[in-house]
Amino acid sequence: MPLPSISSPDSTQPLLIRELRTPKEVFRHLRNYLAGQFIGATRDDTLLDEVLKCLFCKLYIEAGNAEPIPARADLFEQSRYLRMVFAKVRGDYPDIYEASAEIMLDPDAIETVLRECYFSLFDASSDPIGDAFEVFVGSESRGRAGQFFTPRTVTDFLVKALHPRPGELILDPACGAGGFLASVARDFSGRGMDARELSSLASKTFYGIDKDAYLVKLAKLHVSLLTNGHPHLACGDSIALQSDSGGNLDAIQIDGFDVILTNPPFGARIVAAKPEVLRTFELGRKWKESRVTGRWESTTEIQSQVPPQVLFVERCLSLLKVGGRLGIVLPESLLSNKSYRHVVEFLLRNSDIQAVIGMPESLFKTSGKGGTHTKTCLVVAMRRKRELRPSGRRTGVFMAEAKWCGQDSRARSIPHNDLPQIGENLENHRLGKKLARSTLGFMVPLTDVTSNVLCPRYYDPQLDQDLEALSKTHELVTFAELVEEGTLAVRTGDELGKLAYGTGDVPFIRTSDISNWELKADPKHGVDRSIFESLRRKQDVQPHDILMVKDGTYLIGTCAIIADGDTEIIYQSHLYKIRVLRDGHGINPFLLLAVMSSPIVQRQIRGKQFTQDIIDSLGERINELVLPLPMSKKTRDTVTAMVQKAVRLRIEARQLVKEAKAAIECRNGDVGNGARI
Repeated sequence: MPLPSISSPDSTQPLLIRELRTPKEVFRHLRNYLAGQFIGATRDDTLLDEVLKCLFCKLYIEAGNAEPIPARADLFEQSRYLRMVFAKVRGDYPDIYEASAEIMLDPDAIETVLRECYFSLFDASSDPIGDAFEVFVGSESRGRAGQFFTPRTVTDFLVKALHPRPGELILDPACGAGGFLASVARDFSGRGMDARELSSLASKTFYGIDKDAYLVKLAKLHVSLLTNGHPHLACGDSIALQSDSGGNLDAIQIDGFDVILTNPPFGARIVAAKPEVLRTFELGRKWKESRVTGRWESTTEIQSQVPPQVLFVERCLSLLKVGGRLGIVLPESLLSNKSYRHVVEFLLRNSDIQAVIGMPESLFKTSGKGGTHTKTCLVVAMRRKRELRPSGRRTGVFMAEAKWCGQDSRARSIPHNDLPQIGENLENHRLGKKLARSTLGFMVPLTDVTSNVLCPRYYDPQLDQDLEALSKTHELVTFAELVEEGTLAVRTGDELGKLAYGTGDVPFIRTSDISNWELKADPKHGVDRSIFESLRRKQDVQPHDILMVKDGTYLIGTCAIIADGDTEIIYQSHLYKIRVLRDGHGINPFLLLAVMSSPIVQRQIRGKQFTQDIIDSLGERINELVLPLPMSKKTRDTVTAMVQKAVRLRIEARQLVKEAKAAIECRNGDVGNGARI
């Protein structure tokens, strides 16, 4: 079967293909095809090597470095011609391919690869090289190292936000397959830079480091063929500034770079540095919060282990010149959790944080199960001379929260992308234009930054407006105020351990046992009565207490009210027990249940739940919730009556279910006098 000709980028000749598929879909098909057809290897990394050889020949042709494959060539002529092109690639890039390297695929496989890869590697909306690596090598192997490739929508956004200028030294200290440097190359080309200047700049000003030698080779191919240059890409340890051979990374100088763009590896369990290296980092020490100033200060004590994303923050700032710009992808937990408040303090002291953009949890999903749902933020900052934290006279931090960014939670492409609008709002902010406050762009003064929390959803501007609109008809009271004045009491439960599960029939209530304001009729786990008796006084469960999910992911904020017959339970530590102690502000348990479940309170809960280790937690931030209590007694009474009725009907329905189940085994035909429909 003849292969459609591969044309240079300016050709208008259409490719004849059965259907347009995304690059990832194409690579999944190729992976399955080659695994069954390629004789000589079945390992995915070997299959990927062969696909990439063909892809880079294609890119070499697209760049105008070789003539297109003749349109009427048969399979063997096509194969022979592509091998000739590969010989040129090998000769131009001896640092990437050895002189003996050859394309090992047979003519049929070569034809299949080139026919399936119909898209232009210059113009693809994704990053095909990164896509190919993820599909062939797999998200699991990369995930264990804390590495997930950055989507092109993100690399392009950060490049535009930092706006690298020709001649500036640009570094990615965790370069992976070269996605950020490739975006810089495309940005330069899009600004009208000619091929000769781009080649020269790439050879002089593009730098990258990665621990994975295979990725470094991949990045060299990727960036070299986009630019026709020879970027400085090295295999080494960016944190220790050592090459893979143990020597120094001589080309990487402290205070030496104008622009750093990076997505460092994440992972609390990854051993990022040896003790002797940790001692050289201020963030390698233990920090304490000053009782006098309330700020975090470093001590002389070295931590036993520090996550790589923390050390990368300090390393990136140390490699920038004063006035240099940083664009970095960080887990949201680093900008929100109490255990990382000192890292935010370090950032505030050593840089001007210009923008923080929250990203969707699906950003790094590579399939329904693959990838990670770790929520991340994009941080744009400028290094400055170290001093005390900047004063409120500075303009503050631009923030935004992207709901959509090119793919859903199953990594399927979607047409929605909030980043272009966020980028436009960021540029308007820099130009001093007034922003219409929305989640796609708003400014937070540094004086309003609370407890070193920098994640944008914590400062939802629409929520503030909606609460203000309610202030005319509702009393706005914080949860903490109600506790302090003695109207409410709150505590958490206990953990029993898995060995206690199934030892008895006393329900052990967990987060999954709460739904629709009630406890499930059949809790998943029951425990021995002796355990219940040992905790009865401590847990003190009474009718009309409210249980609310404190920790989890999607269930946080879910509430249930304790019925008269539900007091003999044990509830776990991931739940709050909230009790109304007195009728302050017209509050009763049923009204409180409705208030805590209202959309505006649930929105606050979502904005205040932060990732703690592997799950989210509301934690002490429950005290920050603003509860809208209706001023109208009539409204309060109406809501109370509605909730009481709903709860009563649910309890009756639950009892009816129990009686129906029991009636199945009734032998005398008497099914009792249960509730009737």
